[in-house]
Amino acid sequence: MACSRDPNENLAKAEWRIREAAGGGAQIICVQELFRSQYFCREEKAELFDLAESIPGPTTASFTALARELAVVLIASVFERRAAGVYHNTAIVIDADGSIAGLYRKMHIPEDPLYFEKYYFTPGDLGFRCFDTRYARVAPLVCWDQWYPEAARLAALGGAQVLFYPTAIGWHPAEKAQFGAAQHDAWRTIQRAHAIANGLYVAAINRVGYEGTPEQGLEFWGASFVADPFGQVVAEASSDREETLIAECDPRRIEEVRRNWPFLRDRRIDAYSPICSRVID
Repeated sequence: MACSRDPNENLAKAEWRIREAAGGGAQIICVQELFRSQYFCREEKAELFDLAESIPGPTTASFTALARELAVVLIASVFERRAAGVYHNTAIVIDADGSIAGLYRKMHIPEDPLYFEKYYFTPGDLGFRCFDTRYARVAPLVCWDQWYPEAARLAALGGAQVLFYPTAIGWHPAEKAQFGAAQHDAWRTIQRAHAIANGLYVAAINRVGYEGTPEQGLEFWGASFVADPFGQVVAEASSDREETLIAECDPRRIEEVRRNWPFLRDRRIDAYSPICSRVID
């Protein structure tokens, strides 16, 4: 989706897109990161905390009713107001009966030009979580999490069949000509690598459109995709328009790939304790 400045308009658009996806046969539907607003982390303004909502709140009221009506699982990305002064970037998993299966709070919080997320978000405190739903066991992770192999591995060890990455990533206009193609390729490659290393499906869901001023804006590159456990991209959206992307994820493919590439079997868990150090001096 491309997002307007009106949260209610964005919510209504997401509801329509969810109905479209369900009508196309989708059973698990995920929206992009912070879908109810433009990507407000481009700037640091205290009044933008007013975009946050509680859980339960407007998004859960809408999505739980939709999930129940359509018999689909929904993964919603919310700017969560947990308490005064404590806010999270949160993914909510809603099962096909309309019940909330649980929350994941974004663990890795970036701080880069036009991505001032540390100003807004408290790091997650729920760990890397998997949720059983009517159709699959899923693990939601969020945007910057997608660069960390540890997050994907822990989700895989928890039994996830599909990793979902709601995302807001784009180009700085001044950098696009020189670095744009390489940045997009790195983003796509790291997530395909998670699929291969862990023998599971990965779904990345990104926004599209330009947000901000010509000098201080971001061009979100879309290109949402699904990779299978072999790392093959089985479905991919465009970079310049809104789309509802649907892909089939067959659990038998996980079993097939892991039998031939038994990476989880051959892990040397007796030798990995140094990974818990910041660096090895």
